[in-house]
Amino acid sequence: MSIFQAIVYGIVQGIGEFLPISSTAHLILVPWFFGWGDPGVAFDVALHLGTALAVILFFWKDWISLISSGFTKPKSENGKLFWLIIAATIPGGIFGVFLDNYMQNFRNPALIGIMLIIMGIVLYYADKIGSKEIEMEKIGLKRSLIVGFSQVLAVVPGVSRSGITMSAGRFMGIERESIAKFTFLLSSPIILGDALYHLKKMGNIPIDKGSFIVAVLTSAIVGALAIKFLLNYLKNKGFAIFSIYRFILGAVVIAVYFIKH
Repeated sequence: MSIFQAIVYGIVQGIGEFLPISSTAHLILVPWFFGWGDPGVAFDVALHLGTALAVILFFWKDWISLISSGFTKPKSENGKLFWLIIAATIPGGIFGVFLDNYMQNFRNPALIGIMLIIMGIVLYYADKIGSKEIEMEKIGLKRSLIVGFSQVLAVVPGVSRSGITMSAGRFMGIERESIAKFTFLLSSPIILGDALYHLKKMGNIPIDKGSFIVAVLTSAIVGALAIKFLLNYLKNKGFAIFSIYRFILGAVVIAVYFIKH
């Protein structure tokens, strides 16, 4: 793994993890397009550690307040939100571990292209009909669990964890910026847990420390910038631009796949 490739993968992971465009799909498509080798488990861990670092550091003040309130003032707004995030994390965590071994079955580029388009339609439609303006403090347990269970679909590359959770939120009328922030907070334990889970699977796999560190730092920096961008962008605009991007990329992937085959 060259430093250049580590930077490219870090940028792709940092952008794709938080924008609703599917980081997993992009991390599969990049080596497929350019003929690069499989980056392997160690590199996957580095990328997820980087984005976990990004979201935790970006929201560190929120997390301190949430954790403190969750244990000392559980009935306060932040206390309730903390436990809602914990509740919503459970289904994604359990199913994520259970379905991890089946991930290889969904890495076909044609399937990824199809899912990019399908989820682009879902995201666009959810945003259009999500006319209600439910703010984060009014999400409640039922909506939190629905958002949490929706993450299970993200096991299929092209769906996108942030894409499916934001779509689920918009279907239920949750305000754009609120569902984005809830998604990012929800992603903190999921991304960190995923990185630690795969870290255990690494065993004695040799790693290129230079590329590993570059990947962590790049995905962390770009991830933080992606979070800031999306939260600001959604104050005045919707998800249409991301749906359009998904349509175009999905069509290109499907076309290239059939040309190659």
